[in-house]
Amino acid sequence: MPFASILILFGMGMLVYVNYFYQTYIIADFAAYPEPVAAKLRRALYYTNIDLQPKNALKYYRQALNLAEEMGLDPFSDELLGVKFQVSHFFEKIHQYQKAIDVLEIVRGDCLKWMEVLGGKKGNEGKRTRVLRKTISVSLKLGEYYANEQVGDQEAAEERLVWAVTALLKEQRRREDEGVKEGEGPWMSNEEIGGSLEALGHLYESKDLHFLAAPLFLQALGLAPPGGCHSVVLMNNLAISLAQQNPPPSLSPNQPPVSAASHLSDARQWARKSLALESSIKPPERTRECDEGCAVATINLGEIAMMEGHVDEAKRRYEDGKNISKGIGFREGVARADELLKELKEKK
Repeated sequence: MPFASILILFGMGMLVYVNYFYQTYIIADFAAYPEPVAAKLRRALYYTNIDLQPKNALKYYRQALNLAEEMGLDPFSDELLGVKFQVSHFFEKIHQYQKAIDVLEIVRGDCLKWMEVLGGKKGNEGKRTRVLRKTISVSLKLGEYYANEQVGDQEAAEERLVWAVTALLKEQRRREDEGVKEGEGPWMSNEEIGGSLEALGHLYESKDLHFLAAPLFLQALGLAPPGGCHSVVLMNNLAISLAQQNPPPSLSPNQPPVSAASHLSDARQWARKSLALESSIKPPERTRECDEGCAVATINLGEIAMMEGHVDEAKRRYEDGKNISKGIGFREGVARADELLKELKEKK
């Protein structure tokens, strides 16, 4: 299957967003907690980040949660959910992904129950927005955990990601149709919504459901800050997805299926657009995403040329992509180009 290695590279770029979104709720300020709780958290974080001792860390996290409950902290406050998210993050750090999942599934279930019972009551408008956002962020993180190779539950990953995307788009549409209710506060930014769409798109790519991934990447591109390096990445993702299109024959009975040649032509156009955008972005807006995007787009153009039978162009693109990757210290790009050049040599 072409593009597999390159796709993984851009999957990692997507995870940067998911982790940022999730960790906005991880403990950031001890002053937000009552001192008895903060004291336990300081000990827990010491045994997490300074002197890693899992048993002691978990002991102090439990004590912090018990104290918070005894002192009457709102179980759905940023502070108390932050402790629970920190515990799941701790399990991730020590590679106990199933335990991290168990923690977040409990949080998610509690949030959903609150939404069902109390979310629609007058006076809870602002809290409903906060709890819904947290439930979406937890679902996104669960999608990442389930898709992790150590867990490998693609069905559960898809279920959590589909729920997150459906919930955020439903709320977005409700606000557009009905208006924002008093006290609800702001909703998710375009970048946050785009990142969620991108996460689901990458999962579909990993399952070879490219006809489902492509529209998600296109929507995410429309929500990304225009002219930024992440748009370079998204254009590449879209090119990769289009090049591997294999939609079911009965998607639209009144419309003939799009040919493979047409999909490849569209893929080439998006890869070229990503290169054109990348070359137009200068420091300080230019980041490593642009440099790696240039290398990947060049290699992708080689793979598209190879799929069309243009061997000489494919070889030239692979070599160019390898040289660009070398110049920026992009080891994954060098390895992918070498792999493709080796395959090309063996076919001759």
